[in-house]
Amino acid sequence: QVQLVESGGGLVQAGGSLRLSCAASGRTFSTYALGWFRQAPGKEREFVAAISWRGGNTYYADSVKGRFTISRDNAKNTVYLQMNSLKPEDTAVYYCAANPLLTTSRYKYWGQGTQVTVSS
Repeated sequence: QVQLVESGGGLVQAGGSLRLSCAASGRTFSTYALGWFRQAPGKEREFVAAISWRGGNTYYADSVKGRFTISRDNAKNTVYLQMNSLKPEDTAVYYCAANPLLTTSRYKYWGQGTQVTVSS
């Protein structure tokens, strides 16, 4: 069992930066792949980024490539999403997720989400 709690969301102007954190509990955290997803109002949840359990492999949605960076610190049971050059279209609730296998779609465990709002 893995429990996930996101933090770091907020209101930022376009062009600004935010760093999201996701703290996890559970002995097997370091063996899980981790991902970030987001859901904007009226839209389906979409994949943002994912990282393998050792951190050696990362994947990004085309819409965030070059602007967002996913990383993890297994010693701290935490995964991060550094978001730079934010755009109004990045406004969404951001969720972290954990899964035994690295994937860009189905994840077994989910956090409750943190709101990110980018003003123009």
